[in-house]
Amino acid sequence: MSYRVLYFASLRDRAGCALEEIAATPCNASALYAQLRQRHGFALTQSALRVAVNGEFASWQRALRDGDEVAFIPPVSGG
Repeated sequence: MSYRVLYFASLRDRAGCALEEIAATPCNASALYAQLRQRHGFALTQSALRVAVNGEFASWQRALRDGDEVAFIPPVSGG
């Protein structure tokens, strides 16, 4: 399966990119993040993030389909 993964804020900085095309076999957002966390060394746990699939906030247990766009969104601060 192929996924389009979007990273924001500290995740983008750590991954070194804002967008990544991933070929992976996970069946849900949780498994995909676990794989990417190991790959990029992300410090944030799932409980600190929100996940969106195809532009809509989703459950970490949401099944992913080939071609889905998955966004991992950390807490952000601004002013």
